[in-house]
Amino acid sequence: MVDEQHRFGVGQRLALMQKGTEPHQLMMSATPIPRTLAMSFFADLDVSVIDELPPGRTPIVTKLVSAARRDDVLARVREACLAGGQAYWVCPLIEESEKLQLQTAQDTYSTLTEQLPDLRVGLVHGRLKPDEKQAVMAAFQAHEIDLLVATTVIEVGVDVPNAALMVIEHAERMGLAQLHQLRGRVGRGSRESAVRAAVRNAAIRTGTGAAQGHFRTRRRLRNRAPGPAAARPGELLGHRQSGLPMLRFADLERDVALLEAARDLAQRCLARHPTSPRTTWNAGSTAAGADVDLDEAAAA
Repeated sequence: MVDEQHRFGVGQRLALMQKGTEPHQLMMSATPIPRTLAMSFFADLDVSVIDELPPGRTPIVTKLVSAARRDDVLARVREACLAGGQAYWVCPLIEESEKLQLQTAQDTYSTLTEQLPDLRVGLVHGRLKPDEKQAVMAAFQAHEIDLLVATTVIEVGVDVPNAALMVIEHAERMGLAQLHQLRGRVGRGSRESAVRAAVRNAAIRTGTGAAQGHFRTRRRLRNRAPGPAAARPGELLGHRQSGLPMLRFADLERDVALLEAARDLAQRCLARHPTSPRTTWNAGSTAAGADVDLDEAAAA
């Protein structure tokens, strides 16, 4: 059983498979990588989707907010925290960069401390020592901090049910999977939860959930829509997990019908001859050595 499957490489997953003799596998991910999505469609990988929230949780309302409306966002954060809740304020950088003109965690912490004097503001990022990060997170979980300014270090492993509001600075700089992971830090309690994604341009569109994003990607593969190169499946038999597949003749979008027929034929062959070694099976012949007509087999 592998949780957070998207964080493992191809070699790591193969090493886990070799721990036993053809062990059953259950892989879980809220943000599946393009290669896994493609394998769920083209290869021998069954999919189960959890499309329900745990009992007592409410849907997360996600909205895009222009950076010009920063004062409105500040008022919303102040209101939520004074009402007994807590909030995250996520920034893409720790400190200023000469190459990137982005909102930083350190500057945001200083600014929010001045602008929201009636709130207890904390700061956490990847350069803190482990014991310092643990102390800040423990204080936030104990509600000794109302507003936590952070980088994407809080992307996974943070569970504070009382935190129901998140502001993401420069959301257009983050990938969809990262946004889904960040959004998962809120909505863990009974409070109505919301995410405000502050953007500097309109080049971002948010999904309503990982399950919907999964089906959208599978639908794009089925409809042969091109999509961005970063969302392409990479290599099904290689190590690249995204990007354009390096195939000499086949095309995963053009040859969808042939791929589906081959997948269905392979499943029927295995069902009819379950004792045949998978490593020596010849898809072009039957157990008796006769040729197989793929059109007839697909029609059957």
